[in-house]
Formats: sequence, structure tokens, C-alpha cells
Amino acid sequence: MKFIKYAKFKAIILGVVFFFSSHLAAANSSLEVNERSTFLEHPSFIFLFISLTLLLIAILQLLQYRRQIEKKSLELSTANKQLQIEIEERAQIHTALQESKERYALAARGANDGLWDWNLKTNEIYFSSRWKSMLGFQDDEIEDRLQEWFHRVHPDDINKLKKDISDHLNEGTSHFKNEHRLLNKKEDYLWVLSRGLAVRDTDGSCIRMAGSLTDITGRKKTEEQLIQNAFYDTLTGLPNRALFMDRLQMAFVHNKRNKDHLFAILFLDLDRFKNINDSFGHLIGDELLVLVAKRLRFHIRPDDTIARFGGDEFVVLLGNIKEVSDATKIAERINNVLTEPFHLMHHELYISITIGIAVSTHEYQQPEEILRDADTAMYHAKVRGNACYLVFDKLMHVNALDRLELEIDLRHAIERKEFVLYYQPIISLENRSIIGFEALVRWNHPRRGFLLPMEFIPLAEETGLIIPLSLWIIREACRQILIWQQQIPSESPLVISINISPKHFKNDSFVDQIINILDETKLNPEHLALEITETVIMDNTDHMIAVLSQLKDLGIKIHIDDFGTGYSSLSYLQRFPINTLKIDRSFIGRLSGTGKDIEIVQSIINMAHNMKLHVIAEGVENAENLKTLENLKCEYAQGYFFSHPLNINDAEVLIAQHNAYTNVIDYPTSNFEER
Repeated sequence: MKFIKYAKFKAIILGVVFFFSSHLAAANSSLEVNERSTFLEHPSFIFLFISLTLLLIAILQLLQYRRQIEKKSLELSTANKQLQIEIEERAQIHTALQESKERYALAARGANDGLWDWNLKTNEIYFSSRWKSMLGFQDDEIEDRLQEWFHRVHPDDINKLKKDISDHLNEGTSHFKNEHRLLNKKEDYLWVLSRGLAVRDTDGSCIRMAGSLTDITGRKKTEEQLIQNAFYDTLTGLPNRALFMDRLQMAFVHNKRNKDHLFAILFLDLDRFKNINDSFGHLIGDELLVLVAKRLRFHIRPDDTIARFGGDEFVVLLGNIKEVSDATKIAERINNVLTEPFHLMHHELYISITIGIAVSTHEYQQPEEILRDADTAMYHAKVRGNACYLVFDKLMHVNALDRLELEIDLRHAIERKEFVLYYQPIISLENRSIIGFEALVRWNHPRRGFLLPMEFIPLAEETGLIIPLSLWIIREACRQILIWQQQIPSESPLVISINISPKHFKNDSFVDQIINILDETKLNPEHLALEITETVIMDNTDHMIAVLSQLKDLGIKIHIDDFGTGYSSLSYLQRFPINTLKIDRSFIGRLSGTGKDIEIVQSIINMAHNMKLHVIAEGVENAENLKTLENLKCEYAQGYFFSHPLNINDAEVLIAQHNAYTNVIDYPTSNFEER
């Protein structure tokens, strides 16, 4: 239309130009005829003016049309460019959408998840091939029905699954998430994680819900294993300390709410289990612990809890008892069932168990307190003897606190120089001379007074403090015996005997420590005798032989102390590099002219001499003991009949009296009583 208007306008302009040209020629001829006429009055001029005006108007109109055309062209160009941009954007969106679909499909395959899409209006549900294959089914083996999902859910999980779906559909949760078990084609349950999201219409009604299904069986097994490791003993499968304390806490709370409710703790410790480990190895020891756990678990009540606390310690929680005797009866039953032998790896093993019992009272403020008291009762039962039980009483707690206080004091006693050495002479029965001394430690406690070894040595052994204490004793005794040797020279220098803890032989540096002390004190190694019990040398025999051989090679004498109380034989002792046997005081104290004890002592002395060993009789308390030993040709003796252990000053007085025991039968022993 605009083109037509433009063509007409062009024709008009051409017509005007033509008309103007013809009349201008006529006007020119007319001016020649009538030059006198006025130019402005001439009709041709007027026409020319009008024509020029029209021409100008036409030109302006033409320019206006041109501008409109250019504007429209620009608009069309802009619209075209915008259209191109939109086309490109749509192409990019399409490409991105396609890539997104591919990424989604790839992610779904990579995640190894099954997909589901539930039409809430028709109640139809789509299960992807992966969803079905996760359960071991082909595509055509599962229909698109919701019950294909729900009827495979574990009965314990279905209600929670339906509730979680309902909560999400009712906008109770932002998304759906649930872990449950699904039955697969092999009739095994798989743990799965189902997640989904609801789609709503403009009214907010749910029309669709879609999501994924992930197999989390492996993760669940790992979680179960972590829980097993966290709350159960890996060796026996019994609850460990953490789980036991949780159940004890529940029993404790119930006891606080119900005054008539009683529960008890049985703290069990196997007797001499270390000997089994050392003799047969830890593999046998572990197998024995497993069998003990099975036997205990079989003989406790279903509602009770038995746990392993570590090592050879077991703890039983008796959740509901009526009286203390109920706990003691169960303790007796446990002791009885463990008396039967255990057969494993061609070995028949017998064990016993010591039990501490603590019964709940309303005086307990924390569950740990009753466990502590059961442990305390077990410790006191151990002191009494193996294969027994004790019920806790308050005096045990007082003793435990006293023992703890003593342990604290013991740790500072060496640095505070509270220990002192006493010396008991060892006498030659041949010439009544003093051949040496046995160094015996005493503790001059600042509050408790003078403590004998039996009052603190067992505690030192248990806490490991015996190591620094023994090294101090050895150093001080070596230093003192050298002083006496120098003060009172003799053809046969005095020998110092020192008891050695078995813990020293587990220390690889023990021999070096002895060498350092001898170098420091300048004592001749031949004037030092180390005393060990026969039970010690029978423990880890090969290692003991190696250590004792090193000591003897240095010139140090090795004495077997308390001989006759262990289970070794003289023939077995031939393997060990020993010098002297010290017959235990339990045999010497009952010696008389006749009797069974004299036969035992006679056998020990004769066999020792046959093995080229010396013999020292301990615990000589009267003249009859001495006379009998002389008749049996015993070489050396010590005991209260000769002297109590003496402090340094009294020992020096005794040494100075060279003939102090020449007439020993009439010697007044009260002159050197222990001070």
C-alpha cells in the first residue's frame, strides 16, 4: 500500500514538472511579444509559482515518506535481529534441556538408583527397569501397581513408610525420605533409601509424586558393624563396657524410681589366667575366653546382661533380684559351671573364677559407684583366695581408700627418703661366723609409723613401683656392705643378699642396671647375691635362664628363695645357673628330731649337695631347729634365733663381735631385737 502511494506521488511530481516546463516555454514567447507587461502579473509566472510550491510540498512529502520507510526498515531490522537472538536462545535452551536430560539419565545410571513415578489421580505407578532389577526382577515380572512396592516392605517398616509418604503429601515435610527393607526375588531383605517429591496443581493438590530408590544394604551392614564394634567385644561377642554402662544406667534409674527394685553387679576375674597365656600362648588364651563367655552366657538369666570389660574380666548385671542371696546363688552357679574342664586344641584346661558382688542401695548416687564396689569386693575375694566370692561391705571401701592413699604416699616415699634398710645376718653353721646379710626394707611412714614389707611390697608389685624401689635397695645395700668390708676386713668378705621382684626380669635393661650399680658402688659382683623365688624361674623358663646366666657370668650369686613352696623339682633346677637354695621357713619352724618335715628338709639338703648347691635354712627360731639342721649337715642358717633384722648401727656392733655366735645356744637374742 505504501509502495502504491509512493508511485502515485512520483507521477504527480513528474506531471507537475512537465506542465511547468511547457508553460515556461509559452511564457518566454509571450514575454517577447509583450515586453511591456509586468512579469509578476503574467499568468505563466503565477502558474509557475504554484507549480514550484506544489513541487516543494511534494518533495517534503517524499522526504517524510522516506523517513518513515527508513524507520520501518530499522524496526524490521531490529525485529529480525531480535528474532534471530530468540531463535538462538531457544536453540541453546533446547540444547541445554537435551544435555540436562542426558545428564539426568547418566546420573541416574551412574547412581545405580531405581526411579518411580506415582500418578496420584489414577494411582498408577511407574517403576524403572533399574528399580525392578535391584530386586532381581525382569521388567515384565512387576506390574505398575503400588502394591508391588508396599507388599514387599518388611512388616516392621511399612507403617513408618506410609506415615512418611502421608506427611509429605500433607505438606508436613519438604520432601519424602525413608529407609526400609524390601524383599527381593531371592526372599532376602535389602535395605533401601527411598526419596521423592510431590507435584501440586494450581489449587495445591498433589497430582503426582516421583522419586528414586537406592540400595543401602552395604551401608547398613557397615553401620551395624560399627555399632557392633562400639558396643560389643570383638573377641567374645559379649556387650562391652560402653553398652554395659548404658544398661546399668537404666537399671539405676529404675531403682531410683522404684524403691522395691533391687539389682546387683557381679564382677568376675579368671584365676591364674596369665599363667595360661604364658604357658600355652595368647591364641589358646583367647579361645578359652570365648568358651568361658559362651558358658557364662548360657547359665545366666535371659534378662541379665553379661559383658567383657577386657582381659579376663567379666561383669554381670542381675537386673531384678529380691534379696542378696539371689546374687550369691548365681555366683555359686557360675563358679560351679566353670569347674568343668575346657577342651581346646588338644588341651584340657581347668580354671576357676573369683567374684565380687555389690547389691544396689539408695545410698548410691551414680551407677559407677556400685560397679566400683563390686570391683573392690572382687579384689578382697582375690586376697582371700581363688574360686570364691565376696559381697561388698562398707569396710571394703574404707580399706580401698586407705590403700589408694598408701599408693600415693608410696610414689613419693623414695624421693622423701622414707625407706630404710635393715640387715639380718646369715650364719655359717660350721664355724658360727657371719658370712653376710640379707637386706630387708622398712618404710618409716610419716603418719602410719614403721611399716613392714608385707604392708607395702604387694602394693608396690601391683603398681610397678617395685622397680624403682628395688633398684634403690640394691644400690644402698651394695654401698653399705662395701663400707663394712672396708671397716672390718676379712679373709671372707661379707656377702649381701637382696630379694628381686619378678617384674625386673621383664625389663630388658635389668642386667645393665645391675652393672651400672656395681660400677657406681665399686662392689665386687662376687659379694652380691640376688634372691628369686622358684615360681619366678618357672615362668618363661628360657628367658629366665638367659638372664640368670648373664648375671652369673658377672660373678653374681643366684639364690632360690622360699624353696619347697613352689612346684619345681631339683632335677628341673639343674637347667638353671643357681648357687644356693634357701629352704622356706614353713619347713624349718616345725623341725624337731623326727617327723615328716625333717624328711623333706633332709631330701632337699641331700639333693642340693649332690647338685653342688649350697643350702641356707630360713626361719631358725630355737635351739632345736638349729641342732636338727646341724645334724642334717645344713651349711648356713638365718632366723630370729640368731638375730632379728638390724639397723645399720646394731649390725655394725654385731660385725665387730667376731665371736658373737661361738656359743650361739646361750646367746641372748634380745640384744639385737628389731627397733
